[in-house]
Amino acid sequence: MSNDATPDTDEVKNTKPPKYIAIAGNIGAGKSSLTGLLAKHFGWKAFYESVDDNPYLADFYDDMRRWSFNLQIYFLSSRFRHQKAMLNEERNVVQDRTIYEDVEIFAKNLHNMGLMSDRDFANYEALFKEMTFYLKPPTLLIYIRAQVPTLVRQIQQRGRDYENTIRIEYLERLNQLYEDWIERYPHEKLIIDTDDLDFVNSQEDLGRIIELVEQRLFGLFN
Repeated sequence: MSNDATPDTDEVKNTKPPKYIAIAGNIGAGKSSLTGLLAKHFGWKAFYESVDDNPYLADFYDDMRRWSFNLQIYFLSSRFRHQKAMLNEERNVVQDRTIYEDVEIFAKNLHNMGLMSDRDFANYEALFKEMTFYLKPPTLLIYIRAQVPTLVRQIQQRGRDYENTIRIEYLERLNQLYEDWIERYPHEKLIIDTDDLDFVNSQEDLGRIIELVEQRLFGLFN
């Protein structure tokens, strides 16, 4: 009896669906860094936002009105490809920025600022809604909350030339939209205030975040 029971137990264990963890946050919040650190610690596969190879990003920061729609469509299609790839993964994955942030934060902000036309925004939203049929929400969404001075400092530290033209007002608007969205977000989430944390250079700070993630993902009732 016991010899027969062991394979059944293993089979049940192996059929448990992989976890999908997503990192959300404003420009300069540290999403890519945290994605890599969590992937290394837990052995997860990381999916990163397409930034350095994005053909529209530099043009966008020079002329937001002209390139806003092109940029957002590029991000939307890139993250949708990530979503499809993650569905085929048999191990846990962690994603640097979600597809939801594209429509809830960045495209909405551009539209609110008059940098994306009503026609383009309506087209963009319609396309996103068509895609949502194929999407599944993250097992856990980790929102990295950081105030604008922290964002500015970290943007300056990484030294991307095309980010030099980002305005304080732009970051403030994004932060407001993030706060509104995260309050309405209906699925499992973990909010981490990082203004007083340095999880890149401090093992203690990183350990605190890892402990919070472990509690949410692997706690007694998970």
